[in-house]
Amino acid sequence: MDADAIRAGLERHDRALHLTDGWIRDPYIVLAPDGFYYLTGTTPNPDSPREAAEPHNTGLDHVEQQLRKRPSIVGYHMQLWRSKDLVRWESLGAPFSLRDGYWAKKQPDAFTGSRGQWRLWAPEVHFINGRWHIVHTTPGPVKGGSNLAVARGDVVRPPYTFPLGNLARGRHDPSLFQDVDGTVYLLWGNTNIVPLNEDMTGFAAKPVRIDPAGSRPGPDGKPISRIGHEGATLRKIGGRYVHFGTAWSTDRGRKGTYNLYYCVADKPTGPYGPRQFAGRFLGHGTPLKDRKGRWWCTAFFNANVPPLSREEARKKNLGDDAYTINPQGVTLVPLAVTVADDGTITIRAKDPDYANPGPEEVQRF
Repeated sequence: MDADAIRAGLERHDRALHLTDGWIRDPYIVLAPDGFYYLTGTTPNPDSPREAAEPHNTGLDHVEQQLRKRPSIVGYHMQLWRSKDLVRWESLGAPFSLRDGYWAKKQPDAFTGSRGQWRLWAPEVHFINGRWHIVHTTPGPVKGGSNLAVARGDVVRPPYTFPLGNLARGRHDPSLFQDVDGTVYLLWGNTNIVPLNEDMTGFAAKPVRIDPAGSRPGPDGKPISRIGHEGATLRKIGGRYVHFGTAWSTDRGRKGTYNLYYCVADKPTGPYGPRQFAGRFLGHGTPLKDRKGRWWCTAFFNANVPPLSREEARKKNLGDDAYTINPQGVTLVPLAVTVADDGTITIRAKDPDYANPGPEEVQRF
């Protein structure tokens, strides 16, 4: 979308906005105290020639994996952008890579061979206690080599410290949440949660699972209690805690639409209420507030076929493959977030084509 159309859409807060092109998954946007929005996500290496040639997540879909035509396009750098207005984005380059991380220092021999299997997935940046914190997951070259990297101050750049050390390993899709009392929680694995100690060098309690109340029938008939399978995020809204998670609408891998769900509790560690539907095609999106206090969620292309038109998606049962209406790049979708007098929190995408589950949705909402 052109800049004027995005600005008008930001004011209306009623339809999805296509902010940027470029190959990206798991886009994460945060509004920092310096007044800038910061954007990162899973990307190829900077200036990868494959980005233009393979726009639709080639290398991750099941066909590509089965045929083993080419290695994944995902690189080992964390690229970063910033914007004052969510319209024009300035590249800050790639201020972090696996070579800057904990495991490159802990197991340097693992980083001496080919870089073809180095992968940096789902990075997030969090401004906590005056410093930038980076979390991400990775399958290689060190298996389960997730990181918590802390910059020295208010600029995302090396050198970094790694307060959790070995404790960061194996924390798939890690995320951070800081409560109003200053306590920082680490989430991972859809979903485990643990409070960190004051200097973030260890766990202040035993990790616990936070699952929604109740269960739903899985594809094999067995009950599923977890909220999803990846992309866990925690937000505080109306004095309560909202746990977001991601799953395919059919609860089968890469079948249906990639959606966002949530549940609500009075404490970060739960217990949480029932699983609820936040939005279609919003899987692994970032719920964020803009400067005016309005809620949005990031979205991106995640499918096995090119994006459907909105009209096609309305008419077709999407349970036989992985589908989306999101184009390549970063899409921003407005959320309606309400807090009732009794504390009930309701969250739903406002754009009609994101607002409702499809007919293939396994859970009835």
